[in-house]
Amino acid sequence: MSFADEFTFDSKPWSSSEIKDKAGLEALAKKLNPTVGLWDPLGIAETSPETIGWFRHAEIKHGRVAMAAFVGYCVQSNGIHFPWNIQGWQGTPVVSFADIAAAGGPADQWDALSTPAKLQILGVIGFLEMWSETSVVLKADGQEHYVRGGKPGYFPKLSRSDEMAFPHPVPLNLWDPFGFTSKMTPERKEKALLAEVNNGRLAMIGIFGMISASKGLQVPGLDTVGIKPYAGEVMAPFAAGDASLPFVSGMLEKIGTYGY
Repeated sequence: MSFADEFTFDSKPWSSSEIKDKAGLEALAKKLNPTVGLWDPLGIAETSPETIGWFRHAEIKHGRVAMAAFVGYCVQSNGIHFPWNIQGWQGTPVVSFADIAAAGGPADQWDALSTPAKLQILGVIGFLEMWSETSVVLKADGQEHYVRGGKPGYFPKLSRSDEMAFPHPVPLNLWDPFGFTSKMTPERKEKALLAEVNNGRLAMIGIFGMISASKGLQVPGLDTVGIKPYAGEVMAPFAAGDASLPFVSGMLEKIGTYGY
């Protein structure tokens, strides 16, 4: 859910980009959780508006990733997959999504992907990160960077016809591709925007809980739901099958040496 819209605190209109001091964070925290309010052990509220914007954007972004990861982990853990092949063209070995799903849990499925497949995924993630951080792209949307007074959580349009348009048209945007939020009332938007932050926080706890359970750690509520164990290294993006990449062999040797 994008924070590109305005929402209201105590009948006062606040733009997300205007929440850049302790008073704004306190008002936001009370809306998110009236019982807890502002809990700020790192003292972020006492820092600069640029630092506050950076942390707010980081929380929103990581919450979105965690929500997608949580849903994906549940889907992959239940063997749900696309019914076609992931490769098998131009002489490459035939590998189906069913073959990947049969490798085990989500982490094992990642390890089962070919090196080119992993690089494609990481390349797309890198592009989306670069696109969202580029000031020229943001200004083309009439926005500013989140540490320069812009709206934390805003993701630039991918479908466009201006000077930032791609060589090949992109039919949908990453955020709200079908324009559902444009029909929301201001009150509904406020509720949805606040729910996104709370859901993102819960999802961050949830995905790490499932990963921890897959490594054999005791996680209350997840120990008995049948999460498949994972013998690999969750913090290592590449495994033995990716040894052809630079530095991967050395990384794997270090993992074996230090035991993590």
